[in-house]
Amino acid sequence: HTPMGFFLLNLSLTDLGCICTTVYMGCAAQLFFLLFFMSTEYFLLTIMCYDRYIAICKPLHYGTLLGSRACAHMAAAAWATGFLNSLLHTANTFSLPLCQGNALDQFFCEIPHILELSCSHSGYLREIGLIVVICCVAFGCFVFIVFSYVQIFRAVLRIPSQQEQHKAFSTCLPHLAVVSLFLSTIMFAHLRPPSISSPSLDLIVSLMYSVVSPSLNPFIYSLRNQELKNAMRKLKTGYFSEAINSLSSACY
Repeated sequence: HTPMGFFLLNLSLTDLGCICTTVYMGCAAQLFFLLFFMSTEYFLLTIMCYDRYIAICKPLHYGTLLGSRACAHMAAAAWATGFLNSLLHTANTFSLPLCQGNALDQFFCEIPHILELSCSHSGYLREIGLIVVICCVAFGCFVFIVFSYVQIFRAVLRIPSQQEQHKAFSTCLPHLAVVSLFLSTIMFAHLRPPSISSPSLDLIVSLMYSVVSPSLNPFIYSLRNQELKNAMRKLKTGYFSEAINSLSSACY
C-alpha cells in the first residue's frame, strides 16, 4: 500500500517474466517477451529512482507527487513503452529473410544472433535504427538515474545526524544494487569487444542477465528492506498461529 511496494510488485512481475521467457517454444515468442519484460523492468527501475529522489529530496511533496493515480499512470507507461519497444523489434526482426539457415548457437533467441543469419541489408539497417533509438531512450533514463542519485547523495550528506544518514542511504542501496546488476550484465553482454566473445561465454552472459539477475532482485530487496522483513515475519507468524489453532481444534 505504498508507492515503493507498488513498484516492487511490478518489478517482481517483470523478473518472473524474464525468467520464464526461455520456456516458450517459439523463437518469436521468446524474443518478444524477453524484450518486453526487460524493457519494462528498466523503465520501472527509472521510476523507482524517481520515487527515492522525491522521498529524500522533497519529502513534503511525496504524497502529492506519488499518489496512487500517479503511480498507476507511471507503471502503465512503463509497461506500454516496453510493449511498444518489443513489438517493433520483434516485427522488424522476423520480417528479415534468413539466408544462413535458422539454427542459433544459443539457448534462446536474441536479436544479434538472428541478425547474423539475415541477408537483407535494408532490414538490417532498419533494425540498427530501432536499436539506436532505444539506446538513446535508455541513455536518457541512465542520465536521469545518475542525476537523481547525485541529488540524493547531496541531500543525505547535508543531514546532521549520522543515524538518519544511514537510514536514508539504506532505503536507496537495494535499488542502486539492482540497477547496477541489471546494467552491468546487459552492457557486458552487448558492448563487449568481439575479441573476448565465444559461444560458451555468450551462453553464460545471456544466462546471467536473463535468469540470474532477475532471480537475485527479490533477495536484494528483501535483505535490505525492513518493511519487507517485517511483512514476512508477520506472514510466518500468522501461518504458524493458524497451524497451531487448527491443530488444537483437531485435537479437541
